[in-house]
Amino acid sequence: MVYQKKPWLKFYDPRISNDVSIEYESLFDLLNQAANIHNDKPALSFFGKTWSYNEARTISEWMAASLYRVGLHKGDRIAIMLPNCPHYIFSLFAAFRLGGIAVQVNPMYVEREIEYVLNDSGAEYIVVFEALYPRIKQVQAKTSLKKVIVVGFGGNKTPLADGDIYFEEFLTHDNVIPEIPININEDVAILQYTGGTTGVAKGVMLTHHNLLANIIQVCDFTYNAVEEKPENFKIVSVLPMFHVYGLSCNALSGIRIGCNQLILPRFDVNEILELVKREKPFQMTAVPTMIIALNSHPDLEESSIGNIFYLNSGGAPLPVEQVKSFEKRAGTRLSDGYGLSETAPSAISTPPFLPRKLGSVGIPLPGTEARIVEETSEGFIDVPVGEAGELILRGPQVMKGYWKRPGDTEMVLRDGWLFTGDIAKMDEDGYFYILDRKKDLIIASGYNVYPREIEEVLYQHEAVEEAIVIGVPDSYRGETVKAFVKLKQGTAAAPEKLIEFAKVNLAPYKVPKEIVILDDLPKSSVGKLLRRMLRKEQEKTQV
Repeated sequence: MVYQKKPWLKFYDPRISNDVSIEYESLFDLLNQAANIHNDKPALSFFGKTWSYNEARTISEWMAASLYRVGLHKGDRIAIMLPNCPHYIFSLFAAFRLGGIAVQVNPMYVEREIEYVLNDSGAEYIVVFEALYPRIKQVQAKTSLKKVIVVGFGGNKTPLADGDIYFEEFLTHDNVIPEIPININEDVAILQYTGGTTGVAKGVMLTHHNLLANIIQVCDFTYNAVEEKPENFKIVSVLPMFHVYGLSCNALSGIRIGCNQLILPRFDVNEILELVKREKPFQMTAVPTMIIALNSHPDLEESSIGNIFYLNSGGAPLPVEQVKSFEKRAGTRLSDGYGLSETAPSAISTPPFLPRKLGSVGIPLPGTEARIVEETSEGFIDVPVGEAGELILRGPQVMKGYWKRPGDTEMVLRDGWLFTGDIAKMDEDGYFYILDRKKDLIIASGYNVYPREIEEVLYQHEAVEEAIVIGVPDSYRGETVKAFVKLKQGTAAAPEKLIEFAKVNLAPYKVPKEIVILDDLPKSSVGKLLRRMLRKEQEKTQV
């Protein structure tokens, strides 16, 4: 494949290098160096209590010594099933210290999903939130789990089964641990299970090098060109740590820059606005549904959200109309970005120094190569600038592969390039635009229809708060367009009126044949609208 040029490099601030130089020996060394530099500065704040960098390191080492005492060694898997809390950080870095592999388990999983992840990963240890403990006991006999460590925040503790233990009681207050060599390029640090959009969920193997590289890329892109840095950064850490987006872009990156993370276990609009007003954070990272919720708040104009220096979104493309409305009401710039679990997760971003283009997710991070290609009889070739094709990526943050799935790995990793399955385009400046997932493409009467384009039009209607578009079988056209819409509170719009609105703004073959209005649209654990869930429901009705 002939490789296209990198026009985006002309936008790089002189203080930002396109090379990624890793100065850490392992992910645990990330915390160790931060503690050496920042000592007693606040690192983690959680409901009125604060832990310093020294305290975070000490507790992580105590946890590592305790795990080592009960038999966790290099390469062993330890599952973490917690909401955002300091104990997530302590458990994670304890695993890193021992060369263990942290298995990210979504706290919203039901027993079937928990059992699958535990068995697929072979995890023998788990740190779990007290309220979720019964779910673990329901499946433990069907898994390899041999040690359950429980985190609770209330005064009345749930009685535990023999052998299970609470976090505080489990800690050995020493840090006598042997030195364990870490090969940052080869040793897996995290198994991040994908959402299972193409069959069963797969464990993405992220090495120490993958995560360290992405942390450095994100931090350099975001902070190196900032003229006036606060004496002590405060960032809002509300994105779930059990997903690599929240973990890498907030929790781990926050440790590298020495900030104080204001940790929230869940997203609540009023709580966020109160926190921002009280703490005056420097940065907040969100997903589109969080932005939509904030934009729906009646007091957004009077809030302090506009004082956040860097407010960015990821996880899914931001509807342009929502961006325009939010920025006008909040009085601040909202930046978009793009990534995947397979890229640890960030690959493309809109940093503070970059002029923003509406609809674009920005430019590739340092050390990241991006191309738009199409498959021909002679292989993959680069498409002309401005044309749609599949986005492929190469860089130090690209995963090692899928856990125990060499066949799936070979399908997406080819000659060092990650084939994302996303349809995108690049403009003449090197800005990238995500059009849709390759598998979500609708082919109606031979025409390619991108659901996101139709969703963007629907978002322009004053009554539409959220929209999802899918393709459904059609005897004449092959496929046709169907939309699902959630309306803004206090508004009304009949499906026929929305279809008429779409007709004014779309070619006939793109206009939804049917629009269904729902009270809520399905979302993932990180707030991403789930097109696949509605597609599955549609398929059931057609059987």
